[in-house]
Amino acid sequence: MIFWLGRRAEDVLSALLAAMFVAFILQIVTRYVMNAPLSWTAEFSTLCWLWGILWGAGLVLRDEEEIRFDVLYGAMSPGVKRVADTITGSAVVAIFTWSLPAMADYVTFMKVEKTAYLGLRFDYVYSVYLVFAVAQIVRHALIVWRSVTGRGLARGA
Repeated sequence: MIFWLGRRAEDVLSALLAAMFVAFILQIVTRYVMNAPLSWTAEFSTLCWLWGILWGAGLVLRDEEEIRFDVLYGAMSPGVKRVADTITGSAVVAIFTWSLPAMADYVTFMKVEKTAYLGLRFDYVYSVYLVFAVAQIVRHALIVWRSVTGRGLARGA
């Protein structure tokens, strides 16, 4: 079931990238070939990019695919890596959990504003951040759990 959900998250990300590409090509054609630029395509591409980045980082990207500065981490022994994973994972869980209620309030507040061309409510636009934040809390809580229990190797070990 988890694998199936992961594949569907990848499908959503692929659809967002395809939609962004089509809007980008449409903008080029209408602006430079037809000399009649469309206003909404730039906004649509930006929204697809925003959703794609946060959706992908939250639900598609695997731990081993994350870009990180790991010169020091790579030099650590597995035991020290477990301690580092526990500390950093706990910090990420704490910060995202602490900020989540305020972010939810802000996203909810943004229902009063709409995008310039498409007229989408900003609470819908920014709701993807809440998905991202919850996914980060769950992901890093699992990293902490694996580190504390010793179930699974430390990342990069």
